[in-house]
Amino acid sequence: MKKNDVPQDESPISKHGSNELVYAVDENGKMTAVQSKGWKPKSEIQYQNLEHLNQLTEQARQNVLQGKCSPIVYYMELHKMDWQTLSAYMKSWTFLIKRHKKPSVFKKLSEKTLQKYADIFEISVDNLKNFKG
Repeated sequence: MKKNDVPQDESPISKHGSNELVYAVDENGKMTAVQSKGWKPKSEIQYQNLEHLNQLTEQARQNVLQGKCSPIVYYMELHKMDWQTLSAYMKSWTFLIKRHKKPSVFKKLSEKTLQKYADIFEISVDNLKNFKG
């Protein structure tokens, strides 16, 4: 893309006075860094992805309220984590962390384990144990 063709569409970042750094070909045929306010197709995809992530979080919230899974699943979605990431933060095997999504297993977790989860999710143990949604 040529330097003069770099899109300058409104985007979420441009609303905050920020620009994105992209690379384009200048008048001498060399790659150069150019500031861009945004590109409409990219912004639309970002909004769609954000909406999808919000839907996953809401579904997790509903599943916790219905007793289908533990609050760990909701907070994991809220913080945009996957099982591998959460298990790395917990310094434990993924298969063990996945067991904690079962409400029956979650209820038996020690205070120490619950505190580790609460610290990771930046909430209190009480909020974790007494999920209100």
